[in-house]
Amino acid sequence: MPRRNDTEAPEFQERVVAINRVSKVVKGGKRFRFAVLVVVGDGNSQVGTGIGKAKEIAEAVRKGIDKAKKNMVEVRHAGNTIPHPVVGEFGAARVLLKPSPDGTGVIAGGVVRAIMELGGVKDVVTKVTGRTSNAINVAHATLEAIKITRTADEIMKLRGLSGEETNEETAPEEAAVIGE
Repeated sequence: MPRRNDTEAPEFQERVVAINRVSKVVKGGKRFRFAVLVVVGDGNSQVGTGIGKAKEIAEAVRKGIDKAKKNMVEVRHAGNTIPHPVVGEFGAARVLLKPSPDGTGVIAGGVVRAIMELGGVKDVVTKVTGRTSNAINVAHATLEAIKITRTADEIMKLRGLSGEETNEETAPEEAAVIGE
């Protein structure tokens, strides 16, 4: 008899993106702990990040995976890319995500690349700007950018239009930059 979790849970891929070793100086020497940033996604449209902290790396990774699965967001697609250019901000980090033609691939750094690939985006150009390149802040900024993307259908629905009423003035590329 199959367990309920086996039939309901989709298969997730996991990537450890950053490991921070933190030390605390005590009377007897130094105590080390680890903070691990983990990205989890189904490779289709769900992706999430989580930070796990523990005395051992393996335990920190497990905690990070659990938190990432609880904080999943949906990545909206327009073919193999994202629907429109968008900027996400978190703290001092800014991440620009731009759609690109088929065959371009994921042009991104480590954290943003992991999030885009595990979110199922195959063609995108990204740039991390801002005053920090901290992996945790960049991950949060990327997720903020993903959250504010909208597909053309969603924008038309927000405006109260149907598919037949659209014209060149309501093109999603011009109208969809909601996050700026």
